[in-house]
Amino acid sequence: MPRRRDPWLDNAKTVLVVLVVVGHAVVLMPSGEVKSHAYDFVYYFHMPAFVLLTGYLSRSFTWSRKGFVSLVTTLAVPYVLFELLMALWRVHVVDQVSSLEVLSPLWLNPHWPMWYLVVLIMWRLATPVLKAHWVMVPASVGVSLLAGAVDLELFDLNRALGLLPFFVVGLHLPARALAVVRARGTGLAGLAVLAGLWWLAGRTDDLWSTQWLYYRASYDSLGAGVAEGAEIRLQLIGLALLGTFAVLSLVPRRRSAVTHVGAYTMGVYLLHGFPVRWVEAQGYAEWMPGDGWASLGITVALAVGLALLLGWRPLAARALWLVDPVNTFTSWREDRRSARRPQAPTSA
Repeated sequence: MPRRRDPWLDNAKTVLVVLVVVGHAVVLMPSGEVKSHAYDFVYYFHMPAFVLLTGYLSRSFTWSRKGFVSLVTTLAVPYVLFELLMALWRVHVVDQVSSLEVLSPLWLNPHWPMWYLVVLIMWRLATPVLKAHWVMVPASVGVSLLAGAVDLELFDLNRALGLLPFFVVGLHLPARALAVVRARGTGLAGLAVLAGLWWLAGRTDDLWSTQWLYYRASYDSLGAGVAEGAEIRLQLIGLALLGTFAVLSLVPRRRSAVTHVGAYTMGVYLLHGFPVRWVEAQGYAEWMPGDGWASLGITVALAVGLALLLGWRPLAARALWLVDPVNTFTSWREDRRSARRPQAPTSA
């Protein structure tokens, strides 16, 4: 009997992948204070939260044949495929770049938003070590702070190390911590935290630039020394953890009409970039009624709709042939073999 899925976890995955799409869609809005404010607000916590939950769901990974095969089929193969598909889309469909040479080196320096797959491969490979002892939590923070002192673009190592603390926190997150987050009444505290982050997002440029929220650029490139940069990153890690637990406290606990999207978050993540790039090339900003709240409302609504459409079961199940081709083909072949096996006669 298949294990029953936890609706809260699926709802959390749904909320977080929707936030990913919203964050990428807001970029398309006409430039202005509303766009900057909303964008910074989402980026304070949405990727850290996504990474933390990924870490929590990666605790079962082991150095075994099954684990390594899973890495290849569910992450490496889609990365190789979608990195190429996105490059071809940008060159031949939306005319965003002139040739593949502009995007080279493909696969060695991941392009938006494919970095997450190759970084997740690194994190999963390190999981048995990272989850071995709780001391890895403060150690990962130290690694993140030191990583900002250098430029490591190959395979997006700089972002892998910068966001590492959130993955490790997820690996070590005790069940009682999630029970607290899921408890009734915590949502009010979560709303208060998010209100504080919204206020802070309106003052981001007074404290640090938006580039700091990517955990990618070196301190030097951001105009800070090692000590100052490490202090800023440490503050941002703390804020991101607060934001993560705030948004998780607001996740519905019961099954709903969109809970099933949580089973197809990889497809939503990999596929949403294609329509986003397309509408950008069509002049999306010019379609909007200015740079104010109306444009933000329209953009968020369209982004949520896109995410839910891509996670809609009839569409998402068919998209698995592209998102997870190896395992989908294997399952299809096994189903065909089972259908051809002679059935045992039933007794009267």
